[in-house]
Amino acid sequence: MFRNILLVFENEEIFPEALIYVREFARRIDAKVTLLMIVPMSFVGRTVIGPKRNTIRNTEIRVGKLLSDCLQGFIQEGIEVNSALKIGDPAQELMKFLADRPPFQSIVWGSGRDLPDKGRGVQRHWMSGLVGSLECSLLTVSKR
Repeated sequence: MFRNILLVFENEEIFPEALIYVREFARRIDAKVTLLMIVPMSFVGRTVIGPKRNTIRNTEIRVGKLLSDCLQGFIQEGIEVNSALKIGDPAQELMKFLADRPPFQSIVWGSGRDLPDKGRGVQRHWMSGLVGSLECSLLTVSKR
């Protein structure tokens, strides 16, 4: 398999329709899939994680179970799949993750929501700010 798809979830929320979409997409283009859960967390001072160590450990346990459950559908269909967890500033964590991996042909944002357009009174989602920096297409799977 020479193609890679990244499915991004956030805030410990899994949108089942995104899993279905990415499984079908991966089968169609014979791609490997990576599931990435991004959990926002602020690190004041950026040097000491001691006070948050227990929170991070509990997050790793919860998210590990969530992602493990998600992997099963891909494995049963013979799709190569792996998963990862990143904790911190979502935009920074995603860019660091992408820098450390082979290129993805597509990134799927699996939140179940559309990315809000820039406009008055609309708070911009962190993913919206990255779209221009990505080297591949960004797809969204929404409830609509």
